[in-house]
Amino acid sequence: MSAPIRLALDAMSGDFGPRITIPAAQKFAHRSPDSHLTLFGDAEAIKRAAGRTVLADNISIHPCRDVIAMDAEPRHTLRHGRESSMWQALQALADGRTQACVSAGNSGALMLISRRVLGVIPGVEVPAFSKSMPVESGYTLMLDLGGNLHCSAQQLLQFARMGQIQARASGYDNPRIALLNIGSEAGKGTRLIREAAELLEAAPELNFQGSVEADSIFTGSVEVIVCDGFSGNIALKTSEGVARVLGRRIQHSFSSFSGRVAGVLIWPILRRWRQEFNPDAYNGAVLAGLNGVVVKSHGGAGVEATINALELAAQQARRDVPGTIANAVAAQ
Repeated sequence: MSAPIRLALDAMSGDFGPRITIPAAQKFAHRSPDSHLTLFGDAEAIKRAAGRTVLADNISIHPCRDVIAMDAEPRHTLRHGRESSMWQALQALADGRTQACVSAGNSGALMLISRRVLGVIPGVEVPAFSKSMPVESGYTLMLDLGGNLHCSAQQLLQFARMGQIQARASGYDNPRIALLNIGSEAGKGTRLIREAAELLEAAPELNFQGSVEADSIFTGSVEVIVCDGFSGNIALKTSEGVARVLGRRIQHSFSSFSGRVAGVLIWPILRRWRQEFNPDAYNGAVLAGLNGVVVKSHGGAGVEATINALELAAQQARRDVPGTIANAVAAQ
């Protein structure tokens, strides 16, 4: 049996707060009885969301007075957010009371407060949001997905190294790495991309494959795709939107009588597709480069999506991915 994992959940975060986080926490706690989950937030709101259901034995509540709004100005939260559920959850991680933190709150605030409370691994300039994307065969890790709108070539090199370590932790011995670009030919892209390509090409420890275009993200041709936060976030949100549109179109196609008859025959295939390409099944972006495991859940995440983010946090903590990144950076 694996060692118990202590997780912190910002219970007030996201578009729905305790209405989603509490049912998710209950289900996660029952599925992972060897874990302990601390809920940070308004104790009364948490109890109301639980209703008549008694919280699982492996769940505790840490009362917090404030909540960081989804539209809060991130820098404002550095001055006035210390009593918030987000800050307190991250502080528990920094103090060693928990081993990972999950929040669906304000992305900018989570990035800034995480850097203030936890700090960045020595040798890493900035953390990056990284996320596994389902592809034709397996998964491809992308980073950065919105944490840093403007990056230097050196920072993109660091993202590649952190992505390599995360991919290895997921079972890829020698992950192939590429830059997101407007063309796969050498010399394409902005000055930043060209400079980054030169740095990645010169790094002997990286299995650098050159550039890939956005239409190749899901082919599985590489295991790690590196980009700045602006391009990465657009690519992520576009792919999520397309997946949801396809899901609705497929559902609509089988709304007629003939469609329902046909649907009975191919339902097993449709169900598998739905499971494989549902964005909720891959909810959770890791803030790679921090001195601790922090997972950003989607603001609009539902119960199952939130559970997936908690499972991702537990996985990263068990594998001590931050420690592996720190050791790799120190050895360079």
